[in-house]
Parts: sequence; structure tokens; C-alpha cells
Amino acid sequence: MAVEPLRVASLGMGWWSDVLADAINRSGKLTISACYSRSEEKRAAFAAKYGCRAAPSYEAILADKDIEAVINTTPNGVHLETTRAAADAGKHVFLDKPIANTVSDGRRITEICRKAGVVLALGYQRRRESQFRWIKRQIDEGLFGKLVNAEANISRDRLGKIDLGSWRYQAAGMPGGVMLQIGIHYTDVLEYLIGPVKAVSGQFARLVLPGDNPDVASLVLEHENGALSTLNASYASASEYYLMNIYGKEATAYYDMFGGLRMLKRGEEKPVKVPFANKDTIAEELEEFADAVRGAGAPEIGGEYATTSLAVIRAGIVSAREGRHVEIAEILAKG
Repeated sequence: MAVEPLRVASLGMGWWSDVLADAINRSGKLTISACYSRSEEKRAAFAAKYGCRAAPSYEAILADKDIEAVINTTPNGVHLETTRAAADAGKHVFLDKPIANTVSDGRRITEICRKAGVVLALGYQRRRESQFRWIKRQIDEGLFGKLVNAEANISRDRLGKIDLGSWRYQAAGMPGGVMLQIGIHYTDVLEYLIGPVKAVSGQFARLVLPGDNPDVASLVLEHENGALSTLNASYASASEYYLMNIYGKEATAYYDMFGGLRMLKRGEEKPVKVPFANKDTIAEELEEFADAVRGAGAPEIGGEYATTSLAVIRAGIVSAREGRHVEIAEILAKG
């Protein structure tokens, strides 16, 4: 018997709400019933584009018994209040990363959803990319041996493309700037592949873009298994670029967005190209959320992990500000 699509409401009308809505339209497991933004113009445009109702208020969405879940792309700073309201109304929540701007808010969001018995899923789609799933399988099968090191880069060109009125490009709305906004995707991939992070050293700079937020950031991550990894994130680059190289005692995987994926095993002279197909990672994570709401499994990324993931970035911020090595446990303890 076919499962009825999950009826969702989109909350917060920005560019990412459209990305998620487009993914929902590519999937048969969800359907957008309504939308809400404080901007009447934005919600009317979204409703027209995606064929849903433009709700007059968030309260109207919460009171609508037909709506089962909220796709929340509101600013980080209001994730707590918007998610609490959804959970109190019995609505499940798909929340775009990061879970919040503070560890304490992340913990409260997680606990609120747990107590309400609603599913909380976080949008971390990068780890789902085929090249990283493939590398993870090889690691789990022991092909890499002891993991020792990794290097990653996630860069985009935002010169002349940012709106300084947007919360996404302000220190108050996106503390840590580029590292919290996009770098967190690759700290997640590094944790996914190598294991949890124990401590961080960070440096942040504003070199090209206007405003008050870092457009370049670098982290050195110390993983619990002893491996070290580095991550550079930039909004000041000439072009978009992604790099992820994973080094083990017995094998190395090289990935970059232009050269694809290659593998080099100990004793071999040249890396071998590894073919992979691109996946619809955003639709996949939304479908996983829908399945979890229907009682089939659980989201890969929930609130507890997302809060620890946020703590990695917060540790980098403290390290850059105070010029010291910062343990993740310290950030979690302070909340």
C-alpha cells in the first residue's frame, strides 16, 4: 500500500527554502501544504511558485491539523523559538544546519523535540555525496588502516554577491562567518570519515568582503583517534571549489570537484580513478525525514550530534579569538 506523502509547511522564505522546496517537488514522499514568512511578498511568491497556501501567520500553520511537519529555514537565532512552537503543536521539524548559534540553544531544541515526541532532523547533505559514502565504506572495511591525516577546502566566490542586510552575512546572525555557514559541512564530513573531534585550533580573517564577519577561516582539528585534519573555508576565492583528501597508513583517497575521486594504495605508484554517480542528497535527507515521521527508521543527523557539530565551530571561534587550543569538552561544558 502506498504511503501518503508527508504534509509539510515551509517556514522562512529565503533562497534555501526554494532549494528544499525544489527537492520536495522531486520527491514523492513529501508535499508542501502551506508556507509562511513575515514578508507578505515573499510568502505570496513562494505560494505561487510551489502551489501551496500562503498562511497569514505561523500560528495558523501550527493550528492547521492537516500539516504534519515544518521545514524550518528561519535565521539561526530564532531556531529555538520556532522549533519549540512547532514541537508544542505536535509538528515534526526538519531544521537547516546549524542547529542554532549557541550550544545551549542546540541542547534545548533537542530536548524540546524529544519530550514532545516529534522527529527532529538536521540538514547536513554533504556527507551523503557518493564520493564520501564510498570512502566511508572503504574505511569501515579496513582498507585505509590507521587514519592519520586529512585536508579539506570548501570555497565560494561571494564578491559582489552578498546582502549585508541579510542575517547570513552578519556576525550576530552567523557567528564565525564562512566557517559556520559552509565550513560546518566539511567539519561534519571530516567527523563522519575520521571520527569525532577532540580539540580545535582556529584562525579567522576578513580580507575581501565588506561587513563584520570572517570571509576566510582555517581550522586544525584533533580527532579522538589521534588523527589531525585541516579545513580551509573561504568566501573570498575566485571560484567555487571543494577538496577532501583522506590519508591512512595503507591508502589515501583524493577528491576535488574538478578531478573527481581517486584512490592510492600503499605500494602503488599512481592513484586509480574511482567512478561515482551524483546523488540527489537534499531529496534523500528529506525523504529520510519523512520516513522517520512515518515510523521507518531515524534521521541520520539528529539534535545531539548537530549540537556537538556546532561545538566544533564554536571551539574554532574561541581559539581564533583567544589564540589557544580549545577542547570540544570545554565548549560543551560551558553550553
